[in-house]
Amino acid sequence: MTSPFFRIESDGPVCILRLISPDGTNRLTHACVLALTAAVNHLNDELNDKMKKQPCPLIIAGNRQFFSVGADLNEIAALSGPEAYEFSVMGQTLMNAIASYPAPAIAAVEGHCMGGGLDLALACHRRIAAPHAVFGHRGAALGLMTGWGGTQRLPRLIGKGRALELFTAAEKVSAARAQQIGLVDAIADDPVAEALRRALNQRARPFTSLV
Repeated sequence: MTSPFFRIESDGPVCILRLISPDGTNRLTHACVLALTAAVNHLNDELNDKMKKQPCPLIIAGNRQFFSVGADLNEIAALSGPEAYEFSVMGQTLMNAIASYPAPAIAAVEGHCMGGGLDLALACHRRIAAPHAVFGHRGAALGLMTGWGGTQRLPRLIGKGRALELFTAAEKVSAARAQQIGLVDAIADDPVAEALRRALNQRARPFTSLV
């Protein structure tokens, strides 16, 4: 598949979906979210059918500076009430497609992972972070709250108290702190390589989705 928003690489039986954008920030625009949803469904329905026995593990990555800064604020500002609802449903559809993916889906996070980008990482079954990764849901500083499922997944992962603090204080969390509170599973200098290692190890065992 080709797209201006991502490229799909393969490493043996593992698929790597790498977010791309002209400015490198990997904003999750309306068009990007729709394209990502189609890509995840394609990997699930078509590529995995060809595998026959086992579905293809999925690694989602960005670049060294940005995993993703999240939704495009200019698009959000232009939404009416009904449009905002549809925008939330659109994002939830993507996140649910990743969360219900029938093989390990791992976020390999380098650099900034913010807002909707954090929702994307939370939808994955595991998260591997580079030492310089930074996480946050900064919407509260702008009077916004995510509608893409992060308000549900984050408390389940790190507890209600810590999740509320992260949401309401618009706090930025380092990779070390993220691992301490359970937001990420591991820190690695090369998170894609570590995610690949884990995906291959998991592929040798029966997989049950966490959703």
